[in-house]
Amino acid sequence: MKNILNKIYDNAAKALDGVLFDGMTIMAGGFGLCGIPENLIAVIRDSGVKNLTVISNNCGVDDFGIGLWLKNHQMKKLIGSYVGENETVEHKLQTNDFELQVVPQGTLAEAIRAGGAGIPAFFTKTGVGTIVAQGKETRDFDGVTYLMEKALRADLAIIKGHKADQYGNVIYNKTARNFNPIMATAADLVVCEVEEIMEKPLDPDYIHTPGIYIHRLIQGVNYEKRIEGKQ
Repeated sequence: MKNILNKIYDNAAKALDGVLFDGMTIMAGGFGLCGIPENLIAVIRDSGVKNLTVISNNCGVDDFGIGLWLKNHQMKKLIGSYVGENETVEHKLQTNDFELQVVPQGTLAEAIRAGGAGIPAFFTKTGVGTIVAQGKETRDFDGVTYLMEKALRADLAIIKGHKADQYGNVIYNKTARNFNPIMATAADLVVCEVEEIMEKPLDPDYIHTPGIYIHRLIQGVNYEKRIEGKQ
């Protein structure tokens, strides 16, 4: 397959070669275990990179998804919305070995979107008068109190698409779209894995993430596509 813009890499390891460093911030696409970049997650686990700050909706489960990084003692902080399926999070918090910043899900999505749009902060009613508001600025607009939330950006975003063309244009499969498109706009480097790279350009009317946001692209292999839920 032709590599028109030098975006296509042979595999996840090559796509992440020279990218990872200790203490970096990584955005990881997915919602639960739906739409997660399985190949890229595995390479980061095997790399041994550590002290990671991770921005993701949740923390996967103990033995799959980005839960593998936590289990492997690579993650120092998670900024996310839900950790209920991962028992390792509970154990880590009890030993003060891990920092968790819980963010309301809509606020998390908007913070990432703002980061991609060049908006440094925004105001929301969500969290006003709760623990979420501790230490944050509030302001009244038309007699209503709002909470200021800062935008989120990362050194690296790893995302998962369904199909891409050789220009890096990406489409997602139904709910597997989730956080992936906005994360693609909010990182210094974006690496995307897809299930299929098309020879022909995608129809512009169906593109979800334009190729201008995608720096490196791979066709993933051996997807498990697990379903989250305690057995």
